Amino acid sequence: MSDLWRLTAHEAHEKLREKEFSAVDLTQSVLERIEAVESKVNAYITTTPELALEQAKDADRRYANGTATPLTGIPVGVKDLIVTKGTRTTAGSKILENFIPPYDSHVYQQLRKAGAVMVGKANLDEFAMGSSTEHSAYGTTHNPWNLDLVPGGSSGGSAAAVAAGECLISLGSDTGGSIRQPSALCGVV
Repeated sequence: MSDLWRLTAHEAHEKLREKEFSAVDLTQSVLERIEAVESKVNAYITTTPELALEQAKDADRRYANGTATPLTGIPVGVKDLIVTKGTRTTAGSKILENFIPPYDSHVYQQLRKAGAVMVGKANLDEFAMGSSTEHSAYGTTHNPWNLDLVPGGSSGGSAAAVAAGECLISLGSDTGGSIRQPSALCGVV
């Protein structure tokens, strides 16, 4: 596994722009990181590796033709409360375990317009009704800094995914999202 998953979104954008690596390379590194640590953290309800790689290829085309934005090619986790067309959205509930939305939410439309790469749908308390991410029908999310603890918040999957290096940024609904700072990577997982 490459260490590209350790980059901040800003660092990754700069290096993508300078063509030091491709969006596909960055996305593959994050997907390998997810595979390596997700069983311990449980940050995601659904991962989207095929979609992510397709979006990363599109991001590389945007860099090649000069239409990239600061989010183009950046691996993003999206809280599973945010509707994403064609990708299962459960809101952390078994009631919606097979729900495939026919449209995108406005916030996800904006991510797609910017060329971001969705690597998965982040875990949350069922219907975002909680403050610990312990009450998801898909299991408790663990704090990557200490796996015996929870990340807190109904958007704990989004926060844990960033802290564990399973995405570079993520969207939640209670804090608006998480962005990893250089010192925010954990050593536990």
